[in-house]
Amino acid sequence: MATTSTPVRKAWRALTWLFVIIAVLGGIQGAGMIFGGWGIAPKLALDLEGGTQLILQAQVADGQQVTTEQLNQAVAIIRQRVDASGVAEAEISTQAPDRITIAIPGEPDQATLDRISASAKLDFRPVLVAGAPSASSVGDPTASPSPTPGASETPIPSETPTPASTPSVTPTDASDLNWITPELQQQYDDFDCASIDPTQANIADPDAPYITCEADNSVKYILGPVEVPGSDISDASSGQVYSAQGVNTGEWAVNIVFNGDGTAAFADVTKRLVAMSPPQNQFAIVLDGKVISAPRTQAAITDGRPQITGNFTQESAKTLADQLKYGALPLGFELQSRDTISATLGQSQLLSGLIAGAIGLVLVVIYSFFQYRALASVTILSLVAAALLTFLTIDIMSWYYGYRLSLAGIAGLIVAIGFTVDSFIVYFERIRDELRDGRGLVGAVEAGWKRALRTIFAAKGVNLLSAVVLYVLAVGSVRGFALTLGITVVIDVLVVVLFTHPMLQLLATTRFFSSGHPLSGLDPDALGAVYRGRAEFRLSPEARRSGAKREAQRRQTIAERKAAELEASSGSGRRPERDGKES
Repeated sequence: MATTSTPVRKAWRALTWLFVIIAVLGGIQGAGMIFGGWGIAPKLALDLEGGTQLILQAQVADGQQVTTEQLNQAVAIIRQRVDASGVAEAEISTQAPDRITIAIPGEPDQATLDRISASAKLDFRPVLVAGAPSASSVGDPTASPSPTPGASETPIPSETPTPASTPSVTPTDASDLNWITPELQQQYDDFDCASIDPTQANIADPDAPYITCEADNSVKYILGPVEVPGSDISDASSGQVYSAQGVNTGEWAVNIVFNGDGTAAFADVTKRLVAMSPPQNQFAIVLDGKVISAPRTQAAITDGRPQITGNFTQESAKTLADQLKYGALPLGFELQSRDTISATLGQSQLLSGLIAGAIGLVLVVIYSFFQYRALASVTILSLVAAALLTFLTIDIMSWYYGYRLSLAGIAGLIVAIGFTVDSFIVYFERIRDELRDGRGLVGAVEAGWKRALRTIFAAKGVNLLSAVVLYVLAVGSVRGFALTLGITVVIDVLVVVLFTHPMLQLLATTRFFSSGHPLSGLDPDALGAVYRGRAEFRLSPEARRSGAKREAQRRQTIAERKAAELEASSGSGRRPERDGKES
């Protein structure tokens, strides 16, 4: 009794854990539907739902041409940006000679469009001149400029510094006022902040001074040559700003990490600027042609980890951080067209795929009943549990992480049906092997589980490794196939451990299965008859008439069989045969 009660307690404990997992996933899904506007089904990918097609046109200076390498690099960066925004299953490709086509599921919001098309060309330039823009730039000639948070420390002088009287003098560094020639001064005086074209930022000469404005056109600048390029950024993240006392200021910022070259260059620049007077002690951060921040240098930054502040919200800070993290586009791009695309063909293919999956599932059920009789009910219930876990997982990923289910992903789910049933077959056959060896059903379930578990883990480990490698190396819809395949492999193991095995532990204690009913799928007589050469389960005629329980004849070892043969041959006066031939 004690040996039976322990497996039963373990079985109920495992089933309880499975119920808890399903309840937690269901609770997350329900909360999302109530408070987050989630749907009851996963979001579909481009091939099933349709979406939006964007065509970006490369912008280059006169006389320049777009190279294939530049387009391919831009495609790789845009794909990373799209993935970072939570949009899955997007299709991105080049279109000769200078265009990129982007197809996105659904209707993209403005933040996604900005993340995709912004060149994110970022440079660090020293400030030479900072002043109020012209009246035409701000719209109200009487209005005084209102600095942005990023430029709150930017002094705006009433007069422009006098340019160098000898423009032919070679500047000593990027902060030298000898960069300001009379021609440049005149350009600055006539410059209109509204005329800035972000797409031209990539073709501006990094070794020459640059005229630009604050992002909100509140301040106009003459900046020195680029001293630290944005390509020296190795990582970027967004977060809130904390004071020296650890108090959250509520302001959002972008935190930058430079590589080795950028750290050294930034340290040299800040060491020089900290000793200069305003506005030359400011270091402008120029993004796509405009200054997003021009803070005063109060100390040398030698660790290569500056922080950008400005008019950032949580969303805009994350967008900028993603753009900087994944690199600046090698070209400036302009949105040329935006069209809606349908998914008529995909919906037809989806219906065909679902029909094929349903047929496969019916065939699996028929085979299970033919092979395992009533034991097939465990297979069906296990598939139901796996389907429920898979549905909740995919649904949560879809609405929380932006995953979209594509035809390839559905193919992965259909293929997983066969993989899942494989685990049950391995386990059932191990139990049958133990029954053939003369074990009772309770003992056969436990012994068969120990043998089957090693095989299941090995098989599922190979499947999971294949899915991971395919996901890492592939792009597009193939990654959707690999993702769903990997998810179902993990869920398969959970179901076998927390449902299939516990159910058999409980069924082994019932009279129907433990008595070896012919319809149970665990009938010792039937197993012995099908698999000859193994232990036979039989009753003598007298025992059958008396209604006695069947007894298993223990299978002989090789030594016992040889001894029996020798004894028989000695009694008959014949020598034993070896390997079918007389010795």
